[in-house]
Amino acid sequence: MDQPLKKPPYLMIAILFVGAFVAFLNNTLLNVALPSIMKDFDVEASTVQWLATGYMLVTGVLVPASAFLITRFKNKTLFVTSMAIFTIGTALAIVAPNFGILLAARMIQALGASVMGPLLMNIMLVSFPVEKRGAAMGIFGLVMIMAPAIGPTLSGYLVEHFSWHYLFIIILPFAIISLLLAIFKFDNIMETKPVTLDVFSIILSTIGFGGLLYGFSTASSAGWDAIEVWGTITIGAIALILFVFRQLKLEKPLLSLEVYKFPMYAMGSVISVIISMAMFSGMILTPLYVQNVRGISPLDAGLMMLPGALMMGFMSPITGKLFDRIGPRPLAIVGLAIVTVSTYYLSKLTLDTSYTYLIVAYTVRMFGMSMVMMPIMTNGLNQLPMRLNPHGTAINNTLQQVAGAIGSAVMITIMTNRTKSAAEDLDIEATVADKVKEKAMEASQNGEQMTEVQLAKYGKELAETMANKAMVEGINFSFFIAMIVTIVALVLSFFLKRVRVTPMKMGK
Repeated sequence: MDQPLKKPPYLMIAILFVGAFVAFLNNTLLNVALPSIMKDFDVEASTVQWLATGYMLVTGVLVPASAFLITRFKNKTLFVTSMAIFTIGTALAIVAPNFGILLAARMIQALGASVMGPLLMNIMLVSFPVEKRGAAMGIFGLVMIMAPAIGPTLSGYLVEHFSWHYLFIIILPFAIISLLLAIFKFDNIMETKPVTLDVFSIILSTIGFGGLLYGFSTASSAGWDAIEVWGTITIGAIALILFVFRQLKLEKPLLSLEVYKFPMYAMGSVISVIISMAMFSGMILTPLYVQNVRGISPLDAGLMMLPGALMMGFMSPITGKLFDRIGPRPLAIVGLAIVTVSTYYLSKLTLDTSYTYLIVAYTVRMFGMSMVMMPIMTNGLNQLPMRLNPHGTAINNTLQQVAGAIGSAVMITIMTNRTKSAAEDLDIEATVADKVKEKAMEASQNGEQMTEVQLAKYGKELAETMANKAMVEGINFSFFIAMIVTIVALVLSFFLKRVRVTPMKMGK
């Protein structure tokens, strides 16, 4: 189909939105609940982390195949099958009697969820003409950004007041409703082609993206010198290089790298990767500060991030309409300038930074993000002919997954190393010992007598304060590096140009 539809299938798009929303929400919903699951199933932190890492791995590995699936199969068949698989995984998670079953359920969920985003984006591209895509993709941005952003808040509330089972219980009805509506109300609006699947490309992409995602996502816990980190990253990088060379040689590649012949798609892709790294790392660093340094509950930590999530959701449709009017460059420049300044302010945290300061800085940062992500992505996709849309959306989704994992891992590693360095500079053990002696002498001079228990308590509190000070320095340094990264994206945004495509060129 070379031309957009005369009338967008709004009911179909609404059904897709529901399915995509629960799939995206499911991506971050479990993060806050991991400690509770550890207790229930008596597993280690490194084991329970697979519920989050494994979901991301399966999704990241399968997204590259979405271009083939969307081109080969009817969109109704594809969505119904994906939603059915996701629903089965969700139902299994609710009744999981042990950790192994729960992990298997998460993998099944990821299997169904992996095609949701690319399918919805492709149907949006087919449904709306270029001049109206900004507003349409702005609504899509609301789903893509808002769902994972509200995940931690919702998760914190449910875990604190109920149990982790309710994380799946609340998703199941929406999944079933979306599935039933799709069975009875979905239409096939995208043309299919009898393309063949290159199995070796699938193997290479699985090893490549899987290796990178696994290596970077485990680096913060295992350390960069662990063989499962550098080994899997190396294997993944080699497989990815072989994958790229194979795609360039194949007449009908799994992922067509021809999309990078279009300059605005390529530019948007680079900026999108940088923004994903900055955004996802911020979503991890902020809760770390709030929970580990300030010691507030997961629910309160999630609530502090909620205004930022709501801001992104509110702004996404508005940004889409502005994009249709003024193009991507003004939005990207202003948005990235806001992100850069707000990230700078987040690099100035102290042991007693006010909650108001945190909420405002984080919310303003997310406001800036909302002005950048969808406009640059939509502008790049507008430059592609219709036949390359499945490949363009698949590559965008894959790179965002990989960039988010890599950005988070790198920032956490930077934070950890800087924290260790700061702790060594503070010489906590020796300093605490000296301060305890001083405290005892001071008390003695004042005619007071401090017991060993009192002195030990004083020493413990002092050590915790100094350790928190070192962590704050590590978090601040990570935010500073994130600010430098966003400056790179800001400079690139000056080279963005608005894509104007005539209907005659859309199918070429």
